[in-house]
Amino acid sequence: MRNPQLNERGELRHLLTLDGLPHEVILHILDTAASFVGITERDVKKVPLLRGKSVFNLFFENSTRTRTTFEIAAKRLSADVINLNINTSSAAKGESLLDTIDNLSAMHADMFVVRHASSGAPHLIARHVKEHPYLHVVNAGDGRHAHPTQGLLDLYTIRHYKQDFTKLSVAVVGDVLHSRVARSLIHGLTTMGTPDVRVIGPRTLLPRGVEQLGVRVFHDMAEGLRGCDAIVMLRLQNERMKGPLLPSAQEYFKSYGLTLEKLALAKPDAIVMHPGPMNRGVEIDSAVADGPRSVILPQVTFGIAVRMAVMAILAGN
Repeated sequence: MRNPQLNERGELRHLLTLDGLPHEVILHILDTAASFVGITERDVKKVPLLRGKSVFNLFFENSTRTRTTFEIAAKRLSADVINLNINTSSAAKGESLLDTIDNLSAMHADMFVVRHASSGAPHLIARHVKEHPYLHVVNAGDGRHAHPTQGLLDLYTIRHYKQDFTKLSVAVVGDVLHSRVARSLIHGLTTMGTPDVRVIGPRTLLPRGVEQLGVRVFHDMAEGLRGCDAIVMLRLQNERMKGPLLPSAQEYFKSYGLTLEKLALAKPDAIVMHPGPMNRGVEIDSAVADGPRSVILPQVTFGIAVRMAVMAILAGN
């Protein structure tokens, strides 16, 4: 069965999930992103790859970091960027999602960057626009399902500092149950051949059967961090939790918050990552977040290059 994200020639048509995306496609995105990193350091930060193309940012869910980096990335590729304020758009007046898409398609959109609270919304849009072969859909986060560009920028960050995925131990810590970021990163790491992917968290915040994703499960932070090369801390997503899953934020920090003492259990050169926004004193201590092993701010910088790479590959095929 053909991957719905690829066209007949096996090229990327949409980016909806890292689950099932071939190794060579992920590698191509990471290599392309590497060529864009230097652009951010130039005086003139623009290249003409998407000149004349229209990128519509459709964020049905609040976002600062993701929307801003997509906008910067598109503008650096010289695309025309249209940010739709969904709260005041026709969607807020009762227009259906697909009617909104049809109207924007009639305006000759070239790409939709979609964030939606419902899992599968970008897939629905991608199926709906299949008659428009030059219209591309990028999933900027859908429900609890996937956040592929965040997964890719996390992969890029790990490769930048650690080079070879096939020799690493990577720990993903915290609220895996509600995290689309965790799912995308785990799919990406296993596809790239990472031999030891661990998830660490309380039973209430880990999905049932998570082992089937090819990870090792730990409920004890000290045991799970021992000998790790990279640690990815996750935000407690209280807005997605139904009912009390934890006794308190203080108790959670005591057991699963990353402190200097817990970090000392990982390898001496282990890096610390966080997709943001951070809750200091809940999942991570400020001494770690601002410390020499934190690469949290470089992640944001790399995110621009990764999103440039995705859009350039999609619309610039």
